[in-house]
Amino acid sequence: MSLQDDVTAVKRCLDDLVRTVGRLEQNLALLRENESRPQPAGRVEDLVTIPDTPYNSALWTDSDDEGLGVRDRRAP
Repeated sequence: MSLQDDVTAVKRCLDDLVRTVGRLEQNLALLRENESRPQPAGRVEDLVTIPDTPYNSALWTDSDDEGLGVRDRRAP
């Protein structure tokens, strides 16, 4: 490459860098603007109530303890 080609490549890279930094600044400004707005609270329909009562033990029949192996056997 000649010196002129190197200078042209550096200018092109600098232009790309300036453009990218400009886009980042715009995105950061939008992000800050969105964070300053109050966020709507979750709707009641989106909430799921989990009961405090214990689950039926029949749900766990024939299940393996993940990572521990099969029930009533020693782990390897």
